[in-house]
Amino acid sequence: MFASIVIVPLAFWLGESGLERAVLLAVWILVLITELLNSGIEAVVDRISDERHDLAGRAKDIGSAAVLIALINAAVVWGLVLWK
Repeated sequence: MFASIVIVPLAFWLGESGLERAVLLAVWILVLITELLNSGIEAVVDRISDERHDLAGRAKDIGSAAVLIALINAAVVWGLVLWK
């Protein structure tokens, strides 16, 4: 959320058209949504049991991988929009 303090104003400042601004904001919102879902998965897994289980670890790893992919997607889209 703290990154949003910088990213949202940057999207409005760097985007030259309404479409560019919308795309820059949309990919950032996708990152936030993915992070919320990952946090939910981790909370449920931690709530169910404190002991180590392979499937619990896999669920957390997959959630973290989804956040990483969303961040890479955002970086690529920002790069493509700003590289003209």
